[in-house]
Amino acid sequence: MSNKLFEEFSDVSSKEWKQKIQADLKGADYNDTLIWKTNEGIHVKPFYHADEFSSIPNMSSSKATQWHICETIFVADVQKSNTHAKELLNRGAESLKFIIPSEDVSIEILLKDIDSSKTQLFFELQFIASSYVNKIFEIASKERTVILTDIIGNLSRSGNWFTTLQEDHKEFEAIVNKTSTMSVDVALYQNAGANMVQQLAYALAHVNEYLNHLSQKDSLQVIFNVSVGTNYFFEIAKLRALRTLWHTLSSEYNITSECHIFVVPTKRNKTLYDYNTNLLRTTTECMSSILGGANTINNLAYDAIYHKDNEFGSRISRNQLLVLKHESYFDKVNNPSDGAYYIESLSQQLAEKALELFKDIEAHGGFLKQLKEGTIQRKIKESAEKEQTQFNTGEEVLLGTNKHPNPNDKMKQDLELYPFVKTNPRKTLIEPIIEKRLAETLEKNRLKSE
Repeated sequence: MSNKLFEEFSDVSSKEWKQKIQADLKGADYNDTLIWKTNEGIHVKPFYHADEFSSIPNMSSSKATQWHICETIFVADVQKSNTHAKELLNRGAESLKFIIPSEDVSIEILLKDIDSSKTQLFFELQFIASSYVNKIFEIASKERTVILTDIIGNLSRSGNWFTTLQEDHKEFEAIVNKTSTMSVDVALYQNAGANMVQQLAYALAHVNEYLNHLSQKDSLQVIFNVSVGTNYFFEIAKLRALRTLWHTLSSEYNITSECHIFVVPTKRNKTLYDYNTNLLRTTTECMSSILGGANTINNLAYDAIYHKDNEFGSRISRNQLLVLKHESYFDKVNNPSDGAYYIESLSQQLAEKALELFKDIEAHGGFLKQLKEGTIQRKIKESAEKEQTQFNTGEEVLLGTNKHPNPNDKMKQDLELYPFVKTNPRKTLIEPIIEKRLAETLEKNRLKSE
């Protein structure tokens, strides 16, 4: 189209828009009334304008037309897991993630009649063993198989190495040399209460520890395991900022490969009471993930916090993604959020603030040093406590829980899983980072009074 629409209308600058808004406020202060500050220190304005950008933002490299629907299977019984995996692929799953608890799991039985050359497979090992990874690649296609190896993530979550620092690093490097992939557990920081700037900065500092250690970095691919919440536009911007930050860091190491973003909706805002609201939350979270450029999305079942894996919950969570992909056209445009002034501005600000925090972490010895000193844990706790206070006072709303709760809702008899933080005192090298949902204390009190 060579003809522009509405040429009879003159351009209106952002200054003129602000003057008009100020007049309509009839004396109320513009900044106090219409600008709000987020926990990340970002001031959100009531409107965004093209003249606020010195240049046209670059096109993002992500391709929303190529995102995949994933399902996770914890392999307790290898034969049942194999049968379940084939059922999931027949019902719409496009990739599979296997959580392997021990070296006793037979990969040959697990992958029987599954074409690994056509289905992307993720393996999360709850142990560290390069010999077991070799067994996986004897059966599975190397091109479509990803080993999620993250020894620092295990240290952060459990407080201990798998074995020892030296042995973990030795096995880690052997696995990376074999697979050319590694993973970074960013989801832990989000579920523990870190704000978005912290999540991005810790992800960057976390992966930088590996890049400093590894001798072979050519064609290395990093898989970022990310959790996404319901702050819709901010979560889109967070994923976009993560790609930008990875590009900035990887270019310093002459790594040309793009990162792979694997998303699961957060557990932090999920609730026990009025649990159907979790369906709405995960739907918008999956939408943010797609628009933000996630490569793989593994939805969270609405009842995941209190029910064991079950057919109904799994089917509903999978169908949410199938509807988004095949009925809502969320796979038709590669870069749908490109050029949106609000999202572009948020992406830029999140990336800048995260890069500043990353540089501060590196200046003070790096991520592992601050983890061992407890600095990272303390910062996450401070952020989590701030958000918890906002929830307790009603500033942060979870519908059906701290706003408009149903007093007749009873849940005590439906609990198959313990939905709260479990305490298990034990000796650890560092203080572990603990995931905790916002509604836990409120829900405990409600359960006692049922």
